[in-house]
Amino acid sequence: MYITIMADNETLECITEHERILQEIESTDTACVGPTLRSIYDDQPNAHKRFMEKLDARIRNHDREIEKMCNFHHQGFVDAITELLKVRADAEKLMGQVTDTNRRLQEAGRDVKAQTEEVIRCRIQQRNMAITVEKLQLCIPVLEMYSKLKEQLDSKRYYAALKTMEQLEKVYIPRVSQYRFCQIMAENLPRLREEIKDISMSDLKDFLESIRKHSDKVGETAMRQAQQHRTFNSAVAKQVHIGHYSKPVYSLSGRTHMHITNGLLTDDDTGEEEEGDEEILTAQDLVDFSPVYRCLHIYTVLGDRETFENYYRKQRKKQARLVLAPQANMHETVEGYRRYFNQIVGFFVVEDHILHATRGLVTRAFTDELWNMALSKIIAVLRTNSSYCDDPDLVLELKNLIVICADTLQGYGFPVNRLFDLLFEVRDQYNETLLKKWFVVFREIFESDNYSPIPVETEEEYKLVISRFPFHDPEIEKQDFPKKLPMSQSVPQIYTQVKEFIYASLKFSESLHRSSTEIDDMLRKSTNLLLTRTLSSCLQNLIKKPHIGLTELVQIIINTTHLEQACKYLEEFITNITNISPETVHTTRLYGLSTFKDARHAAEGEIYTKLNQKIDEFIQLADYEWSMAESDGRASGYLMDLINFLRSTFQVFTHLPNNNNDHGSMSGKVAQTACMSACKHLSTSLMQMLLDTELKQISMGAIQQFNLDVIQCELFASSEPVPGFQGDTLQLAFIDLRQVNFLNLPGLPAITIA
Repeated sequence: MYITIMADNETLECITEHERILQEIESTDTACVGPTLRSIYDDQPNAHKRFMEKLDARIRNHDREIEKMCNFHHQGFVDAITELLKVRADAEKLMGQVTDTNRRLQEAGRDVKAQTEEVIRCRIQQRNMAITVEKLQLCIPVLEMYSKLKEQLDSKRYYAALKTMEQLEKVYIPRVSQYRFCQIMAENLPRLREEIKDISMSDLKDFLESIRKHSDKVGETAMRQAQQHRTFNSAVAKQVHIGHYSKPVYSLSGRTHMHITNGLLTDDDTGEEEEGDEEILTAQDLVDFSPVYRCLHIYTVLGDRETFENYYRKQRKKQARLVLAPQANMHETVEGYRRYFNQIVGFFVVEDHILHATRGLVTRAFTDELWNMALSKIIAVLRTNSSYCDDPDLVLELKNLIVICADTLQGYGFPVNRLFDLLFEVRDQYNETLLKKWFVVFREIFESDNYSPIPVETEEEYKLVISRFPFHDPEIEKQDFPKKLPMSQSVPQIYTQVKEFIYASLKFSESLHRSSTEIDDMLRKSTNLLLTRTLSSCLQNLIKKPHIGLTELVQIIINTTHLEQACKYLEEFITNITNISPETVHTTRLYGLSTFKDARHAAEGEIYTKLNQKIDEFIQLADYEWSMAESDGRASGYLMDLINFLRSTFQVFTHLPNNNNDHGSMSGKVAQTACMSACKHLSTSLMQMLLDTELKQISMGAIQQFNLDVIQCELFASSEPVPGFQGDTLQLAFIDLRQVNFLNLPGLPAITIA
């Protein structure tokens, strides 16, 4: 029973559990049914079966309830269906009306919708436009400034571009820095700065290359203006009412307009150029300095001025060395020297302008350093090249170029004393070239001279000669035409050429800023060199020439006498052109007197030498037969020819002009000395024949023949071939020959000489 009761209890519990499960299934979401159903299978054995039975019973119970409910509401449902069928037709009709109304409403709303969308879009656009305008008001100044920057870069206004960049960076870009384009701008500005630096540096390099090419033109213009300034000042100084004119004709800071009024140089302050006005060019007219200014400003703004200054100075030093280097064969033409000086002057004119226009790009110390370097180089180059020059005209042109160069640079404040000191060396070179030139001139004059007295046929010819040479002789002036002047044609030519030399030497002294006393001293010294070196050398060479005969030598002696006398006129000539009194202390005198005396002594010695040489030539023709039995009874033929030659020669001496006392005494003295020298030389030569070591034996016939020759010599001496000898002075020349004892012993047998 207990078991039965237990079974019943278990059954009751099982049924209660199944009810609970069913309630959960009915009330729980289907997603949570799984655990509930799992509990059925996990429970006691046969629980599944009993649950299925319980489930079927529950289903049948629900079916009965449904059926009861359906039966209860069936009549109402039928009635509702019937009513619904009645309403069906009205609903279909209403549906058609609603559909039509909806269609018409949709059609009417479509336009409204479109207009509404347009209004919305316009409102959005208006809002966007307002926002855009607001933002553009902030961006437009930035874009305008950047556009301005681009225009400035395109027009190469780099300095203004840098200022614009600075405004962009500090003012405009920070306002709209959130935009990408502003960031790109900000990133691009440093690159633009570098481009500006590179472009400006490129422009500077182009400028340096251009200025190197145009330096000669700048220098040429500056030197021409300096020369005109000096010429104008000289002209102005000669005016009576000049006042004090101090403004420079040439300038680097601008143009100066000049015109001539009544012979005076005046300013044209009105700026109106009248006909004949001269516009003075300046460095700015020939050179565009804007690249230097731009580059300097750019580097200054960029804070890199020192780099620019160092680069500019370094490049200009290099260009200075190139300018100072002489061209090949510069010494051959004046154009070579002119280009050289033009480039130098142009270089320093530009540097002077840069010095005063840029405030610190170059300093006075820098220009002074360049100028000192240039001075040393210029002096070395001119010393070397002038030493190669043998044309005095070229040396004179060189001197003029040095003077103009020095005057030009002195006008710009450069010290040029060393250049003027160099001119003294160039002057010596000039004098050397003049001496060489006049050496050729004198030589040609001597070679073309006929060494005969100058014949004058008419009064006009006589005046022409004395106009060229200061000759005054009252005796000759009294003579009727035609007549002869004692000197030969070379004398007036030499005198004229000496004056030409003085003029040529004077040309070098012009514009040297030297006193008249110094110029006079230089002229006299150079003239002394001409006389004592050049003319003396030409005379000595002339006297030594083989073709110059005795007559020519005598004429040379006469010529030198007249030239010596003309030296005082040369001194007067120098005094007249320098306006220095000869009584001035330390005035150099012309000492050509010794030159002409030496030439006369040399000519006289050459006369004696040539006579002796001619005597030797005759003596060499002597052919004594020292063993002859008896003489021919007459003198030897060679000796007679020699005596005839001597007579004709001394006769020529006597026919030289002797109406002037000086000439007569001079020609007589030369003839006497020559005659005495010839007789002594003849006597000595004959004596040497007898004393010849090779002569071993002399016959009586040979002695008699030799005696006849000696007698002829004595007769020649006693015949007074040259007047002026006292007593038997000339015969004494043969006394030693006569005193040989055996010449006076007739019938003496042949003598053997051991």
